[in-house]
Amino acid sequence: MTMIIGKGRALAAALAVLACAHAWAVEAGAVPKNKQTTAGRYLDAREAYAMKRELGARAYFVDVRTRYEVAYVGLPTVVDANIPYVEHPEDAPWDDKANRFRLDVNSDFGPELARRLQAAGLGKDTPVLLICRSGDRSARAANLLSQLGYTSVYTVVDGFEGDAVASGEKQGQRILNGWKNAGLPWSYDLGKARAYFPSY
Repeated sequence: MTMIIGKGRALAAALAVLACAHAWAVEAGAVPKNKQTTAGRYLDAREAYAMKRELGARAYFVDVRTRYEVAYVGLPTVVDANIPYVEHPEDAPWDDKANRFRLDVNSDFGPELARRLQAAGLGKDTPVLLICRSGDRSARAANLLSQLGYTSVYTVVDGFEGDAVASGEKQGQRILNGWKNAGLPWSYDLGKARAYFPSY
């Protein structure tokens, strides 16, 4: 009898998560092509904050920016971990095409997330929220996780800093949207428990 009640509660919790997730979703048609994912699960910054607050430890929120970005630019206070999707290699050369120092995909991204989820008692069906600067890296990270068998991966389409203004005197400034521009809670305090430590 206890087992049946337990299963019923688990089913009710799962249905509640699904219902909430649908209520928070950004419409796929409104998402720019470079931010679209194979899973098609999108949130804006406010929705991501509401989802994490509602689900708490039943959802896992990852900042996929580089370690230096989160250290010097800040990160959402409700993020569970920083796991860079891409990272600057040691002695990173200049990338002329991208007009910045080279970034390489972090081969430890998937394994590190798996380790952290396991430590938290969570699995591949856990809602995983991903945030980057403006939504393109988190989309690529979401696609990788879908390939690895994760079934509930969301990308924050406007990211932490938001999209850049396309023209005018504020051209290039990230003031349109995003976590910081929405006035959501953030901090420079990463803390060791949320920090990523590469193996090299």
